[in-house]
Amino acid sequence: MFKLNLKIALRNLWKYKGYTAINVFGLSIGLASCILIFIFVRYETSYDKDFANSDRIYRAVTEWKYTDGNEFFSQGVPLPMGPALRNDFSQFEKVASIQRDGGTIKIKAEAGKSEIKKSEDVYYAEPSFFEIFKHKWLYGNPNQSLNAPNQVVLTEKTATDYFGDWHKAVGKSITLNNKTDFKVTGIIKENGPNSSFPINIIFSYASYQNRNLKEWGSVASNSECYVLLKPSVTVNQVTAQLKQFSRKYEHDPNAPGQVGHQFQALSDIHHNDKYGNFADVTTPYKQLWGISIIGLFLLLTACINFINLATAQAVSRSKEVGVRKVMGSRRKQLITQFLSETSLITLIALLIACVLTELALPGMESLFGANVTFELFSHPIVFVFLLSMLILVSFLAGLYPALVMSGFSPALAIKNRVSTANAGGVGLRKTLVVVQFAITAILIVSTLIIIKQMSYIRDKSLGFDTKAIAIIEIPRDSVSQLKFETIKNQILAKKGVKNVSFNSASPSSQSNNETSFTYNSSKSADFQVNVKVADEKYFDTFGLSIVAGRILAKSDTVKEFVVNETLLKKLNVKNPNEAIGKILNLWGSKGPIVGVVKDFNNYSLHDAIAPIAIFSRKNRYNSIAVKLEAKDLVNTMKEIEATFNANFPDYVYDAKFLDDEITNYYHTEQVTGTLFKVFAGVVIFISFIGLFGLISFVATQRTREIAIRKVLGASNMELIKMLNSSFMWMVLIANMIAWPVAYIFVKEWLSGFQYRIDLSVWPFIVAMIISMTITLITVTLRSYRAAKANTIDALKYE
Repeated sequence: MFKLNLKIALRNLWKYKGYTAINVFGLSIGLASCILIFIFVRYETSYDKDFANSDRIYRAVTEWKYTDGNEFFSQGVPLPMGPALRNDFSQFEKVASIQRDGGTIKIKAEAGKSEIKKSEDVYYAEPSFFEIFKHKWLYGNPNQSLNAPNQVVLTEKTATDYFGDWHKAVGKSITLNNKTDFKVTGIIKENGPNSSFPINIIFSYASYQNRNLKEWGSVASNSECYVLLKPSVTVNQVTAQLKQFSRKYEHDPNAPGQVGHQFQALSDIHHNDKYGNFADVTTPYKQLWGISIIGLFLLLTACINFINLATAQAVSRSKEVGVRKVMGSRRKQLITQFLSETSLITLIALLIACVLTELALPGMESLFGANVTFELFSHPIVFVFLLSMLILVSFLAGLYPALVMSGFSPALAIKNRVSTANAGGVGLRKTLVVVQFAITAILIVSTLIIIKQMSYIRDKSLGFDTKAIAIIEIPRDSVSQLKFETIKNQILAKKGVKNVSFNSASPSSQSNNETSFTYNSSKSADFQVNVKVADEKYFDTFGLSIVAGRILAKSDTVKEFVVNETLLKKLNVKNPNEAIGKILNLWGSKGPIVGVVKDFNNYSLHDAIAPIAIFSRKNRYNSIAVKLEAKDLVNTMKEIEATFNANFPDYVYDAKFLDDEITNYYHTEQVTGTLFKVFAGVVIFISFIGLFGLISFVATQRTREIAIRKVLGASNMELIKMLNSSFMWMVLIANMIAWPVAYIFVKEWLSGFQYRIDLSVWPFIVAMIISMTITLITVTLRSYRAAKANTIDALKYE
């Protein structure tokens, strides 16, 4: 029976080659898009799932709430929190602190090899970190390899890069920042790319030195703490004790805000952009839901195409159904036959979709980052998904047409008197077309608004100059500080250099430090201030505007401050000139406010402008900002690199351009915009090839009607208008349905930006014009062909 059904299915597919081609082409593109989306979503949801006991691993995070309603969140915790949690909570099986840092790694030259010198992210971890996060140890173990000072553990890849073979790395030494030698005491397998822990070089925590090791008032995002709950303990049980824990160690009645902590599940770390992580990559669940909905839209659109064409085609196959019923075929057998045809089409489309997916995967990898790799058949769940797609689409697209065609009356079917009205219902086909075009309109509106918002972000002034400014990291040790003035003058002397400034961070930076302060009194303000440490050239280098007073005077220590307008607004100081001369006290230093700078965005455009204080402090400078002339950048940067290497031969030159750094703030939105453009294009394409197939069938069914109208005097234009009208009305109704849905979606998406475009009716109008124009062109082309057909041949049509 199966062999017979297959043979009949192949024969029918070949008989109706045009409709088969449209269905296979539309389904294969839709299925390929769905597979790509599934691979991406599966990859994103697989983050940090490879660790044993992952459901019992939590990260301690910090929150601040202020009386003015502001809230701040950090992935970091005070450095003494790890030991305190270990001491005060019996519900934890393990507690581990880990610290991220950076530095210059040097490997001494060996026979036949040159010295290795690299700037790397490094981590300091307690042995218990590797008891919480189980890694495969190729050599050593956490209790022996990280239990004493001056020990380091490397990943297999890092050890191989440094020493040629990880076996040779064991027992060797690496030097950090030209000061301390660390012995390689362990080798582990590195984490995969879908991990929030890109740790390659791990020093023993006993080697970590910081003046805040016992300071509860200092929190940095580089200081994380993880806990492993005992099997019988729930997170709610330990969360209830956190308030008492915070009061015990951090209660300060004079503090401007209330500090608290939460335990964040390991599974939430990659998907919660409120805190961040060591990988500096987050993908919120709302983005995954949005992309998944697009995938559903694609699948639905492809299935609607199939149903429309299949039910419309049912009239052509009515005689076949009648003959089969007269010969004794039961309805169940006919349904099986028609479903077999649908399954065969879906299988062919799925195979083509797999080929298209493989061709598209390099583009996906490029879009999401060089360290991301997608593979079609990398996991058994992919095969399960493909099989599920085959079954789902076969039933979703094939069941209704099969029920319609198998239900024809044999008498009417043999006489070829089955009309389009009872062959699947004209009303249903119109409804499906409306749904299809509503989906298309939603994606067009969403894409237009996303493009407009991203253009707004690119063009909006941040309140300072971002073009042709290079940010170069510099060492901060005391010996290097003696060379600061020398290298500054050498760089300034180069052709193409306009200005040079030492600072801790550019005006808009991912590196932000908030601190309490007092303004002209002994009482702390009820909010924190964002601090920028910079020299007197900071303002000219970044093109910052002074609205009152003057810029900072040249100084190596904290002597005076420049504040922004937002700080004064929050202090209820209406006239900037009133603030000049008032005393600011922060970081244990006092000084007068000598200037007020015009507001600039210190975060991305997702966030509001923070109150800011700028002051000088030489020992906190960690970068040089170099303002360059736009022409001949490459040669100028090469000369600057040579100057850096001459002054700091033991360190690694690392330079980035500020505008590139700012562009990276919106990587998630750029990816979203690209996906919407691509998949909106796919949905439009699928919709209109289906529309072309449907109008082709309608035109064929109405051949005699068209011929009679021509004989009675109807012009070609009138006939085209007649065929166009019903489709144009459907597209218009679809847009009216799509507008409210699209409005809700884009309004929610735009709410994630503090600075955003104003929603207007134009994107909705443009979406309607686009969909109606393409419909008009598609239907007119096919209608014109029908209207121009030979009248005599048409009247003979049966």
